[in-house]
Amino acid sequence: MISMRYHIVSLAAVFLALALGIVLGATKISSPLLAGLQGDANSLTAERDALKKENATLSAGAASSEDIAAAVGDVAVRGIFRPSPTVVLITTADANSADRDAVLALLGKAGAVLASQVQLTADFTDPSRAQEVRSLVTSNIPAGQKLPEVQDVGTLMGSLLSLILVADESGSSKATEAEATQAMSALTTAGFIRSSGALKAGRLVVVLTGGAATGGSEGDRAAAVASLAAQLKTTANGVVLAGRQGSATAPTGAVGVIRADTADSASVTTVDDVDLASGRLATVLGLAEQDLGKAGRYGSDVTAQARIPSLAT
Repeated sequence: MISMRYHIVSLAAVFLALALGIVLGATKISSPLLAGLQGDANSLTAERDALKKENATLSAGAASSEDIAAAVGDVAVRGIFRPSPTVVLITTADANSADRDAVLALLGKAGAVLASQVQLTADFTDPSRAQEVRSLVTSNIPAGQKLPEVQDVGTLMGSLLSLILVADESGSSKATEAEATQAMSALTTAGFIRSSGALKAGRLVVVLTGGAATGGSEGDRAAAVASLAAQLKTTANGVVLAGRQGSATAPTGAVGVIRADTADSASVTTVDDVDLASGRLATVLGLAEQDLGKAGRYGSDVTAQARIPSLAT
């Protein structure tokens, strides 16, 4: 929480004191000028100390807020989903397992039912394998369905997963069980996804990712995750894209990519600090808000509108 202003004031005080020492050692200086320099040094030191105290107060306040969020999270989300919705959890390769487990626990407390859990691998966002993704997606479309006429892998993968994993009001997806099994098997064999447990369709989706993308082609990787989330929202009743701190930095953070697009930001709820207790709480409350037809930007980044949704019921 140490600010740039604090560093500048501290350096100014040091250099002024150094200059004062050099002058005193090299020349005879008048008392009024000496007094003025000494006064400036004292003033800068006092300002530095005041800023240090302010930074300490802000740091303590932030820590206190996180303690409160962690303490009341279970109570805050308890029973907010009525009736209990089905939720699909999609994680990216850089998503943190502790974030995943914490969000799943809160979703359970909120009354949501986990329908499916799918992990996207790093190969899905690897530009060198983009054509393979396109080919697999187009060859595994459920009968009678169409894909968007685009080339980006995020939109195409999001469209296929929507047809397989997103339920309509009747609780069914657009794919038959055989079609869904075939498509997921093909994606798994190719190394683009991993899944655990039985796969069922859900009405709401949480896409859990990491911070800013790394490992080369960062912009392409972030864009793929963002466009996947946006495409899922065209079918799902609600979608939350939740990333760690750093994810709101466009163009290398998926959350930042969504927020930079006016239409997507108005449709998909984003959370930029799911590694914090308040961010995990915001993810679940944001999903409840999505279920009511609303969207928001939550977290600790300057692009967020608030830390958590103010109303989720």
